[in-house]
Amino acid sequence: MTPLIHTLLDEIWQSLGQCPAPADRLTVSGTGALPSAFPVTELATAAWSAAGLACAELLRREGAAAQQVWVDQRLASLWFGWTLRPLGWTLPAAWDALAGDYATADGWIRLHTNAPHHRRAVEQVLGPASKKGALAERVLAWKKSELEEAVIAAGGCAAQMRSAAAWRQHIQGKSVALEPLIHTALQPEAPSPGWTLPVARPLHGVRVLDLTRILAGPIATRFLAGLGADVLRIDPYGWDEPGVEHEVMLGKRSARLNLTNARDRHTFEHLLRNADVIVHGYRAGALEKLGYGAEERHALAPGLIDVCLNAYGWSGPWRTRRGFDSLVQMSCGLAEAGMVWRSASLPVPLPVQALDHATGYLMAAAVLTGMTQRLNRGTGYRARLSLARTAQLLLAHPYPTHYRSEPLTPAGSADENPETELTHWGAAQRLRAPLSLQGTALQWALPATTLGTSQPEWLRR
Repeated sequence: MTPLIHTLLDEIWQSLGQCPAPADRLTVSGTGALPSAFPVTELATAAWSAAGLACAELLRREGAAAQQVWVDQRLASLWFGWTLRPLGWTLPAAWDALAGDYATADGWIRLHTNAPHHRRAVEQVLGPASKKGALAERVLAWKKSELEEAVIAAGGCAAQMRSAAAWRQHIQGKSVALEPLIHTALQPEAPSPGWTLPVARPLHGVRVLDLTRILAGPIATRFLAGLGADVLRIDPYGWDEPGVEHEVMLGKRSARLNLTNARDRHTFEHLLRNADVIVHGYRAGALEKLGYGAEERHALAPGLIDVCLNAYGWSGPWRTRRGFDSLVQMSCGLAEAGMVWRSASLPVPLPVQALDHATGYLMAAAVLTGMTQRLNRGTGYRARLSLARTAQLLLAHPYPTHYRSEPLTPAGSADENPETELTHWGAAQRLRAPLSLQGTALQWALPATTLGTSQPEWLRR
């Protein structure tokens, strides 16, 4: 394990309220790194390691021997991208035709149009367009800050490119800088959960209610499903994620509910009462508006492990702002730093959506830590994270100027599981997991499927 991986892991571990990290039980292997001005591979390795060590700590609490944890840093890096290779079919496009970076009259802006209502917001401001070229001409007439605010006011998602220095001076950057990487809090006392926690499948019988969307939250619950959890994702009618379902729906079931409908609310409350964990990624205040704020959730389910995230942090004027990984990279200076690092003439984001992926594994680590606290203290547990705060972790540890890491070898068939995965769309091969624990392997019982294919009910324990 390199000193930088150790440093990042220690920061993560301390934010979970556990220090120092048990590095003597962690073995890191593999070589190469993703090309970036920032230690993306080191962050991937540290995030996977934190989740694995948190699982080992949970099992140790239940009397298991201290487990050795192994992480392959090359595979950890590859899992920050796509993990599936279709056999005889093609993955859907990950991005809408209009999504991307655009030059403005005074800089750069990124427009996020993957969701239909976000695209409508952009077209409401800039006019209808079918191709980026036509839209680019219109964007050139705008100043970046004015277009950013206009799109956001229309209910859309946009982010002008700022430098890291400008972000540090921005009111939201200052707010995020004061937040912990993972904010945790204990909830009122609760009865014993009765988890069995078998070493081979630690989360067997643990019920995880998944209220997350692209991309960090679903990565967290995918990890929990790999440990055996019954993950049930709930989405509203009409919401789809065709570009990422092959990744984020591995190991899960998915149902649809309308939480403004009395009958569906009754169903949802029954699910919540019988859940052990809830993971959610709605904007601050969204669940409160539906009548399911933190107090209501814990009244319905005493002892609940409640882990959430948002884009731009939990304080400051942007705490309710819509955002995604690619937008946060533009806002906080990562894309501008990449541009300088590569001596490029346009924004250079991280080589993968590292904020989403890293935050996802930190959320999974928080869930497992919360379960340990539930057993130790007989209480519920809350944790909240943000993409912007994870970005700050990277910004605090840039590579030295002119540093170039050893290139990462691309994925090949030797990196894949030998078994074929029969997904909803067809047969495929998936990368081997980068993490293993002594006596515990990440295994997904269900292949990836599309949203809304299950009933809103828990499996029998």
